[in-house]
Amino acid sequence: MCGFAGFLAGSSSEPLTVLRRMGLVLHHRGPDHGAEWFDEEAQIGLAHRRLAIIDLSRAGEQPMSSANGRYVISYNGEIYNHADIRGELLQAGYSIDWRGHSDTETLLAAFEAWGVAETLKRAIGMFALALWDRHERKLTLARDRLGEKPLYYGWQTAGRYAVFLFGSELKALSCHPDFEGEIDRGALSLLMRHNYIPAPYSIYRGIKKLLPGTYLTVSLQSREAKVHSYWSAMEVARSGAMSRASWSPDEAIDELHDLLLDAVNRQMMSDVPLGAFLSGGIDSSTIVALMQAQSRRPVKTFSIGFFEGEYNEAEYAKAVGRHLGTDHTELYVTPGEAMDVIPRLPSIYDEPFADPSQIPTFLISRLARSQVTVSLSGDAGDELFGGYNRYEMTARFWDCMASVPRPLRVATARGLTSVSPATWDRLAFAARPLLPRSMRVRLPGDKVHKGAGVLASRTPAELYRGIVSLWRNPEQLVAGATEPHTVLTEPSPLLDGLTPVERMMALDTISYLPDDILVKVDRAAMAVSLETRVPFLDHRVVEFAWRLPIDLKLRNGQTKWVLRQVLYRYVPRKLVERPKMGFGVPLDEWLRGPLKSWAEELLDEGRLRREGFFEPAPIRRAWAAHLQGHSNMQYHLWVVLMFQAWLEKSRQDGWADAAMTAAA
Repeated sequence: MCGFAGFLAGSSSEPLTVLRRMGLVLHHRGPDHGAEWFDEEAQIGLAHRRLAIIDLSRAGEQPMSSANGRYVISYNGEIYNHADIRGELLQAGYSIDWRGHSDTETLLAAFEAWGVAETLKRAIGMFALALWDRHERKLTLARDRLGEKPLYYGWQTAGRYAVFLFGSELKALSCHPDFEGEIDRGALSLLMRHNYIPAPYSIYRGIKKLLPGTYLTVSLQSREAKVHSYWSAMEVARSGAMSRASWSPDEAIDELHDLLLDAVNRQMMSDVPLGAFLSGGIDSSTIVALMQAQSRRPVKTFSIGFFEGEYNEAEYAKAVGRHLGTDHTELYVTPGEAMDVIPRLPSIYDEPFADPSQIPTFLISRLARSQVTVSLSGDAGDELFGGYNRYEMTARFWDCMASVPRPLRVATARGLTSVSPATWDRLAFAARPLLPRSMRVRLPGDKVHKGAGVLASRTPAELYRGIVSLWRNPEQLVAGATEPHTVLTEPSPLLDGLTPVERMMALDTISYLPDDILVKVDRAAMAVSLETRVPFLDHRVVEFAWRLPIDLKLRNGQTKWVLRQVLYRYVPRKLVERPKMGFGVPLDEWLRGPLKSWAEELLDEGRLRREGFFEPAPIRRAWAAHLQGHSNMQYHLWVVLMFQAWLEKSRQDGWADAAMTAAA
């Protein structure tokens, strides 16, 4: 795991100094080694920071040149089948004098033999890379299939001195003297809707995120950045829907077990200490169980706990770890320790990002890094196997709800929202002893209001967009903004053959998963120089999951049915069967208590007007309603607060001055 940055063209008088600066701000992504490479004639430069995982010797250092000198690469990630690729090259008659055993060297040899597109198709892994072709004088940027690793790019300034910037994080691009840093108000409106900025957009005008499963080519001769797809999650969803497997339930369970066992085995490849996050839920418990089944020693597992009972999963993780025989470490975090992370978030997340579980994600990453350098996680199990409550609820109620006349649904929604979330919470608490465990949810009042907000939906697409929206009308919140189109507003015809639930799962896989979940984990972990791996995102697992009939995922009212059956081979049901909790913190209480003064300063009406990005009135109404307890508006407020905190940090760093002046 590493970080890289670079530029093509431009007019920098001290290119190596600029590259060194771009690399140094990525030190957290690669503390073990740093280097720069610059070709003066071609005006191309690469900076690399290395976190040594495979081949700890100097033979694994980057930027690295290929054996014949044609290619130079700077690369972030892991290719889990790189040993197999070496074997294929050998069988094909390529005689290679290997310098070491790094997957970087393997990639370069494969590029020489097969070309870029074919190599990417054969690779099993997570990665982002920059590859310079000295023969064709062409730069290629590539990103893994599901978007585990980040990659930003874009032209800055105009005319003959325009420069093409690229890198693992925006802070590296901002180090270049020609970086413009103009805030994109359209992207800001997307942030207000989703709590993240979906690809290909970034917070800066002219800077994009490379989409998962694609590679880009650009050169000085053809300055247009051309994006090519080598794998598509939407195409996988469509083809899976059209060619469902005919496995029996037992056959499907066996196939999934064997496939996951192999994926986990490949991702345990490491020359440094390795462990896993363990929440005690279905997904992380499955990954840890398969790790322990293939390990000769106890797997190191990590969980954090909170003293607030409704947010605490540590006791479940401990029980699962004890049953599997892992070397388990848990840390109970006080509210003060959790809140101490908040000032660091703008630097950690690089562009405004507002999933509140970013806080515990950073804390567990820091805990794991105290003992290991690599940690596996159970992320993506929900998207692939139907784990989110919205899937089960849609499967159960959509047909029934759609049959009710819309005016009646609208009236019902008004009735539900006429009762405050706090009142719903009190009613639910009083009824709690009478409710089955599956119905004892956290913040029931918020969920009632959220559900009411989607009752008026005309179509499954509208239903889904309502569920995943925070501020429903962000253009009214962000001054001068026009909300850009996304896959949620212009979905691909490839999704037309899917059921409403499958459509939700596909959209989550191409948007929420890479732009929220994977961003959250990558930035939090890399902030402490921890590599994270996601076995569920082995593309063979993804393709298998989409060939499964939906009734093997949602079965008899139970989510992730087929995955649960795999887990039950290792862990008793009683240890993992409980309502889904998520990975949260009590933001609602914090904002009314210890974070109140911090939030008030960032949400000050005069400040909002001076900065010019937001219309203050709706924000102030939400803040007042939250403080008075009429509504729990913590998530709506958190996304505004995270932008405000990020803006303040960017102003301190100096590169947002132009944007601030323009906004005023």
